[in-house]
Amino acid sequence: MPILDAMGGLAAGFTAIVGAIVGSFFGTVAVRLPAGRSIAGGASACDHCGRRVRPWHLVPLVSWLALRGRCPDCGGRIGSGQLLAEAGGALVGGLAWLAPSGLELAAMALGWQLLLLALLDARCLWLPWRLTALVAATGLALAAMRDGWLVSAALGAALGYGMLALVALGYRRLRGREGMGGGDPLLLGAIGIWVGPQGVVMVMLVAALLGLGVAAIMAMRGGQVGAGSVLPLGTFMALAAWPVFLLG
Repeated sequence: MPILDAMGGLAAGFTAIVGAIVGSFFGTVAVRLPAGRSIAGGASACDHCGRRVRPWHLVPLVSWLALRGRCPDCGGRIGSGQLLAEAGGALVGGLAWLAPSGLELAAMALGWQLLLLALLDARCLWLPWRLTALVAATGLALAAMRDGWLVSAALGAALGYGMLALVALGYRRLRGREGMGGGDPLLLGAIGIWVGPQGVVMVMLVAALLGLGVAAIMAMRGGQVGAGSVLPLGTFMALAAWPVFLLG
């Protein structure tokens, strides 16, 4: 019905705005957390000149585009990671309404959690176990409220963690060195709670394709791509997991 469609559009627009704000905060967290800086305290300032950022320059998406990714005082470059974080948060908020009925809020919660992990892994190859544990805990809470989901969640977690743990073990024995971060199996296990065993397989397939695509782009740009190349697997898994959950 048109009225319901209009209401749905308004809801999606509102949650997209909320998501852009969430993404803006996560963009800051992704910079401050690895550096050991306070997340909540301290005003936003330019990383180049140290000048305090004015409130009207903190509007998600709009400010970055209006300033063309530059500090208004010194002209220093503002990383595109902030724009991507805000856009990602907005997309999660707006598209979460495509989830099966009753799972829209869950889709937002999962999407925003995965967004932060994706940003951290892409920026510094780090998947904090506390954030991964939060993904697992919220997934278990959702599974407990849905009939028949707990068994699927348990199987998904076991398969997700087990697959990557075995790959990491095999690589270590074959090469004599670590080839995967310890946070990757934990993240796939947590994702498995949300998407189940079949979803885990799909997530790994899509993540592998994303990794191959990024490696191909790096090679075309003249970068060195080989056995020693390090790519953010956690980022690829996070990017793959949300649409898998969203589409059921």
